[in-house]
Amino acid sequence: MDKKRIPDRRPTLRDVAAALGVTTTTVSNAYNRPDQLSAALRESVLQAAAKLGYAGPDPAARSLRRGRNVAVGVVYADPLSYAFADPAFVLFLQGLASAVEELGVSLTLMPGTPREDPATSPVMTAIVDAFVVYSMADDDPLFCAAQDRRLPMIRVDAPVLDGRLLVSIDDRGGAEAAAEHLLGLGHESIGVISCELTSQVRPGPVTLAVQGEATHHISRARLAGYAAACGARWSGVPVFESARNSEAGGAEAARWLLDRKPRPTALLAMSDRLALGAMAVARERGLRVPEDLSIVGFDDVPAAASSSPGLTSVRQPHAEKGRAAGQLVMAALSGRRIKQPAQLATELVVRGSTARRRKRG
Repeated sequence: MDKKRIPDRRPTLRDVAAALGVTTTTVSNAYNRPDQLSAALRESVLQAAAKLGYAGPDPAARSLRRGRNVAVGVVYADPLSYAFADPAFVLFLQGLASAVEELGVSLTLMPGTPREDPATSPVMTAIVDAFVVYSMADDDPLFCAAQDRRLPMIRVDAPVLDGRLLVSIDDRGGAEAAAEHLLGLGHESIGVISCELTSQVRPGPVTLAVQGEATHHISRARLAGYAAACGARWSGVPVFESARNSEAGGAEAARWLLDRKPRPTALLAMSDRLALGAMAVARERGLRVPEDLSIVGFDDVPAAASSSPGLTSVRQPHAEKGRAAGQLVMAALSGRRIKQPAQLATELVVRGSTARRRKRG
């Protein structure tokens, strides 16, 4: 994907008309009443529009002129059910809603299917006034489609592009703290359960070369944090990419990692859902947590504290992240100048799922 900066101002119908030396009515007719133009003239208008980056009349603009309330599209890469099943995303949405609801703004969920055909996605057709893009890979076609709409956009977690507003946390620092915690407890044989590395998920073991090609900022940053803590030993740390951020995905990864010889004495999971799936597999196999296997998650969702034993996890401020995104998108819609917000901090929360490595008898 071309990562050059996209102009902040969205090209208008007037820009196309001026560039081509025709009236705005002619440009409008090219989209809304093509029968009023010759085929050659319409093609000239469409080519000029494409060159300027004009994506056609904005359906939101029409509705706003009719007095419609403002709507913000929340774009994410997973199926619709993810919005209700993932506790981290739920907390984020609560924070986002709290920042916009007093002004009568509505949220429109835009899931990532069908990913293979972004032209059919609601991203291209929904009547919204701005986008909040949540944790998508740099090369995700739906993110590219959202950019093509040239609407105000706030990105959360990723993609990371110069000159665009981003709400983020210290993923690398949090991951490094998690790995250092296990190393400090004497664990030398550690396995990693990774979230998706790219928009084209290929679940399974991940080589160092594949890690270097990751286009998901979160996974890339957390791997970097783990690697920084492990130092030279990182090349020997097994990493398994999960098919999905879910308990089932964590269980699949844990089975593969725990089948290795020698078996890891500790696991680093990039989310709590993955970690909880690994804890379930440990119980299946008669392994005690933390006596036989230490596990660290990431996110510190409510289930981390209520699990048995409590899950050691990297805490991030989900609701605060949502509120920050909501405040930024409202500022962007009002035309105010906005500064890039400071990165939000993470914190390692130690609970009962980690302990000092026991010598194997």
